[in-house]
Order: sequence, then C-alpha cells, then structure tokens
Amino acid sequence: GESMHHKNILLVSATTRLHERMRELSHVIDVSIALANAASFSQAAASGHTFDLIILDQKELSQDVISTVENYSAQNGGIARLFVADLDNLSKFVLPVQGKSDFILSTATIQEFSLRCSLLLWPGTESTSRDLVIVDNIKINLATYQVYIDESPVDLTYMEYLLLSFLATHPSRAYSREALLQRVWGFEYCGGTRTVDVHVRRVRSKIGPQAAAHLETVRGVGYLFRA
Repeated sequence: GESMHHKNILLVSATTRLHERMRELSHVIDVSIALANAASFSQAAASGHTFDLIILDQKELSQDVISTVENYSAQNGGIARLFVADLDNLSKFVLPVQGKSDFILSTATIQEFSLRCSLLLWPGTESTSRDLVIVDNIKINLATYQVYIDESPVDLTYMEYLLLSFLATHPSRAYSREALLQRVWGFEYCGGTRTVDVHVRRVRSKIGPQAAAHLETVRGVGYLFRA
C-alpha cells in the first residue's frame, strides 16, 4: 500500500520490561521510539518533540504519573494512548473517556502490538489489513478477536470466536470433532466431542441464519466453513 508516514512513540514505564519490545516495534512499523520513566517524563514532555502515540506501561506506574501523562495528552491535541495492562489488574482497568486510547496485555505478541499501534497512529488503514476475514455478511477481525455481522458486533465467547475463526481461516475443509478439539481447544477435551456440537450450535444462533449457512455440517465427518 501507500507509505505510512513516520511517527513518534513515547513509552512511559517504570520498568524496562517493554524496552526490547519497543526495539522490535521500530523494526516492524515506521516509528521512532523515545523512552521515559516517571522521573524523566517531564523532560520528554518539555523537549519540544511531538509524539503521535504514548504507550503507558501501568506496571508500577503511579496514578499521579498516569494523570500527568493524561493532562499532557489533552493539552497537545489529544495524543493517542495505548495502555499496557497485566491480566491480574485487568478487572480494575478502565479506559479514559477522553481522546483516542486502547489497551493491550503485556503478554501480547509483537504482531498485536504493531497492529494496536498502527490502528491508533494510522486510523482508517485497518480495512486493508490481512487480519480481516470477510465472507458474505461476516467480518472477523483476527487481531482484535471481534466478529461483526452486517457491521454489528456479535458477542461470542472466546472459544466460540476461536472455533469460528479457525474454520473461517481454513475454508472448504472438513474437520472432524476430534480434530477441532485438538486444533481449537488444544487438548483432548474430557467432556468429549459433544462440546464441539454445542459450540457450533451457539455460534450459529448468534451469527444469524445468513452467516450460519456458511458453517456446514458434514455428515459422518464434522464441520466445514464454506467461503
């Protein structure tokens, strides 16, 4: 596609755990990275550099620093923020109302990191992404784990999402229930293969008849997704 313009990212973190990840990020997308901790953030803010995205690693970062960064973002035209959260603190985490922001888990892959950053830095480019599977009225975003039917989001559980996205990314191939347990659930499921049928039924009912027609039962074999 067209060249994406170079952007500047500021990482604000109390630890060095994301430094290596930032180095990787600068190799994957067209960005320069500046690093700041709680103490040096004010210098970074006063440096006259313009930042297009601020990544805040919440681990050990005080609420004061987060507020300072939020104010800085608001005073500079609403700089986009990406919050890095840990699974054990996720229940307490709330995205700010003001400005463009998103969050990502600290354990996320470099692919997801680069995608989240790209969506905030270059909005509107995501529709060309190979992370989208579009079939008929179904749109599956493999990066954000979201499924849309006729542009409306569908509320699938994680396993329902994995089942649908696995079949949709391997179209026109029939998979036995055993194979699906292995590939989607990742283990020999002790509940037996009935769980596959239950999940297929739930997915079909949630995505509606037009989309559900693509999820075919193959008699004596299992299931396939007809693209």
